[in-house]
Amino acid sequence: MALDFGAMGDLVKQAQEMQKRVGEMQAELASRTVTATSGGGMVTVVANGSQEIISIKMEKQIINPDDPEMLSDLVLAAVNEALKKSQEMVAAEMSKLTGGLKLPGLFG
Repeated sequence: MALDFGAMGDLVKQAQEMQKRVGEMQAELASRTVTATSGGGMVTVVANGSQEIISIKMEKQIINPDDPEMLSDLVLAAVNEALKKSQEMVAAEMSKLTGGLKLPGLFG
């Protein structure tokens, strides 16, 4: 049984090209943002494609010193939604790149 090193070399080249394209996509996604709100728009959170929170904005009316838990809950809800949207954006873009294949190690 002979090994086809040419085919193996082609496979390695394809894997290297895919790795390069994934790296480029990750760099592009790091510059893209998603926005989420809570409390009827009183809290706004922006996240990027690297799942980093870029900004948190709160309307003055929502800041109540007598009820800090409500503000915490609204910020937490908006942050979680922004991160979820960011993850969905990354998954959708990577799916386009990989043709829908779930490749271990690409999303993380």
